[in-house]
Amino acid sequence: QVQLVESGGGLVQAGGSLRLSCAASGSFFSINAMGWYRQAPGKQRELVALLGSNGNTYYKESLKGRFTISGDNAKNTVYLQMNSLKPEDTAVYYCKAEVVVLHTNDYWGQGTQVTVSS
Repeated sequence: QVQLVESGGGLVQAGGSLRLSCAASGSFFSINAMGWYRQAPGKQRELVALLGSNGNTYYKESLKGRFTISGDNAKNTVYLQMNSLKPEDTAVYYCKAEVVVLHTNDYWGQGTQVTVSS
């Protein structure tokens, strides 16, 4: 079984920064990609950023320049550095990993709340 454990959420004032972490554990062959999604109240879950095993990254266009995704392959961990946070960044942030076990499956973390106060 694959488990994703997120940490780093919390309450921050507008303009502040937070760093989210997501560590994958369990029995698997490899991880193809890890990423972050978020879901604000009353809205659909949306992609924030992706990090491929080859180092390629993808960002939601409107977040470029403020959010940075990075990873530590040895620790099967992905990070999301969030700077210049705005109230509209308030959401539950979920980690997702595309993991190769016998087949390739997507796994989700439990989510971590990020609240940005104005």
